[in-house]
Amino acid sequence: MYSRKNPTDFHLIIKPHGPICNLDCTYCYYTEKKKLYPGVHDFIISDELLEDFIRQYIESQDAPTVTFGWQGGEPALLGIDFFKKVVNLQNKYRNGKNIENTFQSNGILLNTDWCKFFHNNNFLVGISIDGPMEIHNKYRIDRTGKTYFDDVMKTIEQLKNHQVEFNTLTVVGRHNAGFPLEVYSFLKTIGSRYMQFMPLVERINHSAKDKELCLVTPECKTNTSVTECSVNPENYGKFLITIFDEWVRNDVGRIFVQLFDTTLANWAGESPGLCVFDKTCGSAMVLEHNGDLYSCDHYVYPEYRLGNIKYTHLKDMARSDRQMKFGQNKLLTLPSYCTRCEYLFACHGGCPKHRFEISPDGEPGLNCLCSAYKTFFSYIHPYMQFMSDELAKKQPPANVMETARKYKTYREAEKTTDKM
Repeated sequence: MYSRKNPTDFHLIIKPHGPICNLDCTYCYYTEKKKLYPGVHDFIISDELLEDFIRQYIESQDAPTVTFGWQGGEPALLGIDFFKKVVNLQNKYRNGKNIENTFQSNGILLNTDWCKFFHNNNFLVGISIDGPMEIHNKYRIDRTGKTYFDDVMKTIEQLKNHQVEFNTLTVVGRHNAGFPLEVYSFLKTIGSRYMQFMPLVERINHSAKDKELCLVTPECKTNTSVTECSVNPENYGKFLITIFDEWVRNDVGRIFVQLFDTTLANWAGESPGLCVFDKTCGSAMVLEHNGDLYSCDHYVYPEYRLGNIKYTHLKDMARSDRQMKFGQNKLLTLPSYCTRCEYLFACHGGCPKHRFEISPDGEPGLNCLCSAYKTFFSYIHPYMQFMSDELAKKQPPANVMETARKYKTYREAEKTTDKM
């Protein structure tokens, strides 16, 4: 979710309906989390636990703004009345703080009533969409194989009609990595000004039994392979570069791509605002429907369960030695190959979930997307340096566009000369 940038001590993704969803996306890493709760059929947070969570979360934040991130599964399955209750509880415990809400959805169930509610309560809505119809429908299906592209398009139009702030989350996998301009142009056409491109990388344990999780952590080494849907690193690097080329010539200051914003922040020596490219992580946890707190949305495994808010205050778990160690390990377990890299400042090893490859030096812990990131950072280096310098002079980074257009014209003329 490409959320509003406000300072908070830590951030939570809340799964009030657990992994329950109206879709059964081929690549989803979360629907199988039902296996963590055998015998449970009602994956809905109780009223008592919901109130306790909202109170604890607000109490835990020292910053003036507290942001709640509602995800799933599909949170819209809970209905509007559930979220009206949420807003009432937030007002009850806000204690003078500003409350913001983000809501990540596949968009299928959102209608006029939802849009009115979002507008009236200033919700930021994230819509999951992977590109034009033939791309989006490739993996985003329900249990019968039905697709819902048209429903999502109708929802986006209603969000715009009701002046609801929204952004888009695009999973980049084997289905769309080869079509970067098609995806980017489509997202602009539907009115997305804030885009997040999330690389799809999951590994499957071929020895997993029926009641065990199939998708594994980086620590699992035996009988595993990357899933068929996962993105190829070389294709991911080309995907990013192609979109960046279009963006840096035409859309800086008009279209905001999370990865580009994050990279510019690192180039300028500022906080990136995204754990993936920060030195350490651990400040973005996930709360399950029953009150279980896990170290990260991508680490919902028994060994990364921190406890339950019924028995331990949220603040104590979030600031525990165990969670601090989880966050510090991102820095402390970097292979020496990474520490020598000229782009360490921009990458910081990437997401620990993706660090399961062996480095050229023979050390474990290399990010499987390393080659993609190195290619990308190398290509954008001069543009990022230009924008960083502009920021230092208190000038708009968008000034880069004229230079980028001239450089493209020069390169094209150079290629023409070479052919003569």
